[in-house]
This record gives sequence, structure tokens and C-alpha cells, in this order.
Amino acid sequence: MKPIRVLLADDHALVRAGFRALLQSLPDMEVVAEAGDGREALRLITLHQPDVVLMDIGMPGLNGLEAAAQALDELPQTRIIILSMHAHEEYVLRALRSGAVGYLLKDAGTTELELAVRAVMRGEMYLSPAVSKHVIAEYVQRVGSQPNSFEQLTPRQREILQLIAEGQTTKEIARILNLSVKTVETYRTQLMERLDIHDIAGLVRYAIRVGLISPDT
Repeated sequence: MKPIRVLLADDHALVRAGFRALLQSLPDMEVVAEAGDGREALRLITLHQPDVVLMDIGMPGLNGLEAAAQALDELPQTRIIILSMHAHEEYVLRALRSGAVGYLLKDAGTTELELAVRAVMRGEMYLSPAVSKHVIAEYVQRVGSQPNSFEQLTPRQREILQLIAEGQTTKEIARILNLSVKTVETYRTQLMERLDIHDIAGLVRYAIRVGLISPDT
């Protein structure tokens, strides 16, 4: 029987080591690669084409939800399980809308990790028991199908918003994304207009509120 090939993406080496140890203790599973940020995760997903990706939400440069959405555009057959410390329905809903098929809390034990991986390999969706499906259903019903301001942003706008919130300068963002400084400035102006936020501090607060970056970034 072919082993289930898993890729780990988390910016904390100790967290990756913990999940690697858990996975290696399970039969027919192997870790094929590890990534420390969202961009590296995208590169390694394309290179290794794993069966399952365990993707942390809060990673620098490109967060796990954006990385998941981009990866699935290229390799829609990849099964992505989002790793998070947060059980809030907003985070879970954004994860599912990004195309993830699982949401696993980081304090999960070996048994739950195995359940999650095997469930998504069967084509099922897996949510940690602490994440209430009832709460999610209520939230979806409450917000309806109308996208919020964050969901109306393009993937590139969200990418630039994260980099701005992380303290990157316009020149640094241009270098990271291989864009011109003028193009980045245009995106920043569009962001401020779309969100009706007209200073960098406001963009940072907004990015924290929607979970794009953590408060200690």
C-alpha cells in the first residue's frame, strides 16, 4: 500500500517537529517536505505534489489561507488541512472558503491527527470537535452569501495588505512580489479606498482583526 504523503507548513520549527514525530509514529504515512512560510509551501507543494498538506494559518509573507487558495488553483486535487490555535467560526469559515477540507486545532493529539488525515483522504471534511458545526452553520446563515469587505479584496490585494501589516516598505514589497514600486503604490491606494481606511496603522489593525496577521507579528 502506498504511504500517504504529507507536507508540513508552519513557521515554527518546533511545531513542525512535533507534527512530524506524530505522523512518523503512524503506519503508512510519510512527511515528504517541510515549509517555514507560505511562499515556500507553494513551491514545495508544486514540487512534491503531496496527498495532504498541514498548513498553519499564521505564517509570514503569505498566510496559510492565501497559500492554500493559490495552491489549490494549481493543484486542485491536493487536500489541505488548516492548522490553527483559533476555534472562532470566522477563521473556520475563511479556511473552508479558501478550499481547505480540514480544520485542526494545534493542541490535537495523535488520534485526532490520524482521524483528520484519513478522513480527508477518503474525500470527507474534518473539523476538530472543538469547532462547533452548529456555530458555523449559524454564522453562514447570518452573513448569507454577501461577501464582506475582506472577501471582496483580490488575492494580490490581500497579499499586499499582509506585507504592509508586517511592516514591509513599498520597495521591499515590490522586490518580494516582483512588481514595480508604482504598482505596489497603486494597490495600496486601492486597498485604502476599498476598506475606507486611510493610514497604515489602520490597515495593520484591520489585518489583525480579520486574522491576516497575529497581534505579536
